Amino acid sequence: MSMDFAPVIDAVRSTRPIIFDKALSSSVKMKGEADFVTEVDLRISEHLKQQLGALHPEIGFMSEEEEPGELARRRWILDPIDGTTNLVFGYNMSSVSLALVEDERPVFGVVYNPFADEVFCAEAGRGATLNGAPIAVVDRPVDGCLIEFGAGSTRKHEADEAFDVAKNVFKHCLDLRRICSSALAICFVACGRINGYFEKRLKPWDYAAACLILAEAGGQSSNWDGAPMQYAAPQSIVCGSPKAYAFLQEAVAAK
Repeated sequence: MSMDFAPVIDAVRSTRPIIFDKALSSSVKMKGEADFVTEVDLRISEHLKQQLGALHPEIGFMSEEEEPGELARRRWILDPIDGTTNLVFGYNMSSVSLALVEDERPVFGVVYNPFADEVFCAEAGRGATLNGAPIAVVDRPVDGCLIEFGAGSTRKHEADEAFDVAKNVFKHCLDLRRICSSALAICFVACGRINGYFEKRLKPWDYAAACLILAEAGGQSSNWDGAPMQYAAPQSIVCGSPKAYAFLQEAVAAK
């Protein structure tokens, strides 16, 4: 039986007032080195857990701000704020990312950019949309591509490897970008604003929804070894339009 995801999308969009609450975004704690958590993150996680539980109590819940537990076969995967540092600094490039995973395969994803009021969405086998309009990757030649990369501010010990790959990529593509919201970066690939993205280590809530949106928009993704993305533990990612993906896969495989 297919699920009506409209109430789920509405629940995600209902987080906007929380995100724009300056008192909440100014309440900041450190989870680790260069790793912030705000009251916005915690409130959104609690808010959506309640909303989704009321809609579908039979579905499990996995969130960046939840204590890890046994992973349900059918579960929501939530990043309440992807780009928390951006939020703290008023950079206005953060997103709410929510996926539904069944048997380790994403079947629904929504990524919400509250600052532009943009909703990226996909249901497996039904294409990807931005605010209801179909989107697709743009498959430019590599020398015409914009590429996003993540270096991981909490993993500065890996900086040499990340920037060595980025330097090599920069020599061949048009230019590099650093959005610092993985979910938004992947969605920007999906709608053709950029063409590829790579990072050495991400967690499932960073990419679960966006990777489905990208796939439904005609893009490709894998880890740095070329294996399919999985949704239970952190891993690397390389993704893009077909040409950009093939180029980036070669670039990261060389490391």
